[in-house]
Amino acid sequence: MTADDSFGRLDDDDYAAFTMGRAAEVLGTTQGFLRAIGEARLITPLRSAGGHRRYSRYQLRIAARARELADQGTPIEAACRIVILEDQLEEAQRINAEHRLTAELSDPAAAA
Repeated sequence: MTADDSFGRLDDDDYAAFTMGRAAEVLGTTQGFLRAIGEARLITPLRSAGGHRRYSRYQLRIAARARELADQGTPIEAACRIVILEDQLEEAQRINAEHRLTAELSDPAAAA
């Protein structure tokens, strides 16, 4: 991958552009917190060729939600489970909406 390719991917939410230190700084947390949510399997950072953790913007949003819960007094493991369940619920709601739309398009009379 060239420098031009890397620069073009900065808008990609899944591109692991943040080092652990930078991710912790952006979130206003510690590297230990990022390790803890990794150990709880909330997020799995990619690894550089040298083995260093790299985080995407999507992962940082998930980590920020876990940090919000932890700041409210929720234990990290519970916060991670809550975030996972919230994500699963959001995905299920999206799928249901797609199914409803498909059903309405295939049989408009039934939707009325």
